[in-house]
Amino acid sequence: MQPPTDNSDALREDFLSGMRFVANSVTVVTTDGSSGISGATVSAFSSVSADPPTVLVCLNADGKTLDTIKENTDFCVNVLPEGAKHIAERFAGFHDTELSDRFEGIDLTSSNGPSPVISGATAFICKLKDTVFSGSHVICIGRVVETHAGNFTPLIYMDRKFKRISDIEG
Repeated sequence: MQPPTDNSDALREDFLSGMRFVANSVTVVTTDGSSGISGATVSAFSSVSADPPTVLVCLNADGKTLDTIKENTDFCVNVLPEGAKHIAERFAGFHDTELSDRFEGIDLTSSNGPSPVISGATAFICKLKDTVFSGSHVICIGRVVETHAGNFTPLIYMDRKFKRISDIEG
């Protein structure tokens, strides 16, 4: 079956409207190695399997971070705490014109792997296992080799805004 061509713009807008009401934890994917250091804010992150521990992230196919991850073969998914909106905005490129290094002034913790772990984040340090091209993005599948569990409420993004999670009583 061929995708519709006559209403593809309308379908895209309907899709985007629907996705605005899907809440996602805000993550920053980082990498460091022989091809350099890079990082990007990503909302498409998910677990794939517990046996073996595997996650996926979706990165823009035209982005620098994707190329650097492919070359370094390691990455870290940092799930940001709710007070880290400034970090999410920085790695989304909001401040690239006035700041040449996205990592400047960001507190990083050490790990056994090469990829930077953002202090306060829940971190999944991964070895790149596979990539799958899909539309404008590439799905990066990573085997988790180390995890740092944070003890915080994650930053959420929904309806083009950063949000907080609150408990439902009752």
